[in-house]
Amino acid sequence: MKINLININARSASFEIINDLCYYNDFSCDIYVDDSLAIKDERRNVFSVYDLYPHKQYVLKVVYGKHETKVDFTTKYESAFLDITDFGAKGDGITDDTLQFQSAINIAPYDSTVYVPKGVYKLCPVFLKSGVNIYIDKDATLLGETSRLKYPIVPAQLLVDGVISEVNSWEGNPNKTFASLFTGIFIKDVTIYGCGIIDENANNSDWWIRAKEIRIAARPKGIFLSNCDNVTIQGITITNTPSWNLHPYFSNNFNVIDAKLLSPKDSPNTDGCDPDSTSNINIIGVYISVGDDCIAIKSGKFDIGMKYRKPTENIVIRNCYMRDGHGAVVLGSEMSGGIRNLNISKCLFENTDRGLRIKTRRGRGESAVIDNITFDNLVMKNVLTPLVMNMYYYCDADGKTEYVWSKKKLPVDNRTPFLGRFYFRNMVCTDVNVAAGYFYGLPERPIKSITLENITVTYSKNPKDFMPAMMDGISPMSLHGYEFRFVENVNIKNVKIEKTQYESFVFENVDNIKK
Repeated sequence: MKINLININARSASFEIINDLCYYNDFSCDIYVDDSLAIKDERRNVFSVYDLYPHKQYVLKVVYGKHETKVDFTTKYESAFLDITDFGAKGDGITDDTLQFQSAINIAPYDSTVYVPKGVYKLCPVFLKSGVNIYIDKDATLLGETSRLKYPIVPAQLLVDGVISEVNSWEGNPNKTFASLFTGIFIKDVTIYGCGIIDENANNSDWWIRAKEIRIAARPKGIFLSNCDNVTIQGITITNTPSWNLHPYFSNNFNVIDAKLLSPKDSPNTDGCDPDSTSNINIIGVYISVGDDCIAIKSGKFDIGMKYRKPTENIVIRNCYMRDGHGAVVLGSEMSGGIRNLNISKCLFENTDRGLRIKTRRGRGESAVIDNITFDNLVMKNVLTPLVMNMYYYCDADGKTEYVWSKKKLPVDNRTPFLGRFYFRNMVCTDVNVAAGYFYGLPERPIKSITLENITVTYSKNPKDFMPAMMDGISPMSLHGYEFRFVENVNIKNVKIEKTQYESFVFENVDNIKK
């Protein structure tokens, strides 16, 4: 067995078992640190060990049956350790501990750790600081204040060195929002980690009531990071967020490792993780069950996307378990800056409406380019439609106009998006309800190429009718195969579909087909 160290902090370390399995191993392991049992019967491919000491050498030993594998590692240096209770935080779930928490962050030196011990700490938003890490104990909960009147507002833009900088957005446009429980703006080198819980407490507030209304300002996210570099979220559970759980915006080098993102299935717009005009992203070993899309990759609407043309790019999503959301991995619909170089592997999707879901439309712009997207080695269980690419997504005030829904060939101009190369390999999809795949390009700008290889699809015994894509002019369906419309190149190799009353493959306005 090969095991890689994938993340190291001053007081924890995360590892990944290298195999071809999705999220879970096919046997359980016992994990030891310096011969002391740390985890019993671990089955996940990604796991973490905690309560380590800074700048210390350790030996990790993984025992499975009569076999064992060892990995040597050294924790990171820590310049200082600040316990928030030393600053007067009570942790009684009643007292507001925001000032005490923020004070510890403010005076902490670079490469230091602010520690949250056992307790329930009631908080309003705190602002992160470069080089200051947050370590949350396994018995600690950070509980969000329920009154929006106690939340500061983060403006849409700031004047930085004489230049207007985008620092905040709402659904793809510059906008002010309430600050998030953890907010980082122009910071770097920060890790928020541990086994503790960040409970935003939206279920006990009015954040989810009339959620579409902007009252004073737009709803906060769980953790918001704007113009940041080298930020890692590791181990913690984030739950009951007012809107998106994690939102890195105009940032670089963002990592989510062995974390949990949880919100009720019916909670509005509680996406799991939404990288937005952000580069170099690793989402590894993460469990996501939310009320909207599990991972939604974005890069702004027309004005901001065309102005900066900053794509979200170089994304790795691996060994994750996504369930109960609208889509497992979603691209768009705010993607005017583009999305490129996305690799998703060894993931398990369960009970989502779609597996891959691409949402775009006329009007997103010429920089709205999605290209070089790879899905490899995935298991989808009870996903209504595993693969959806929709270039007619009926969002925004003009979403129902003929310009968006028309299937006529319109002129290509600076508002026309582009979908490039897509590769889907080594997938097992069971209990499919609606369609195996639904791909619908524009007549004036067809999808460039779609490759399907080594894929098996079986259908639900009790399927429900559902829309394969959110676009005008189609009806709910069930038990359909793969449907391709306005695609230049389709390559199909070793794709097996359980027989139904419908055609396994439907091709309309497809230039080249290889089977």
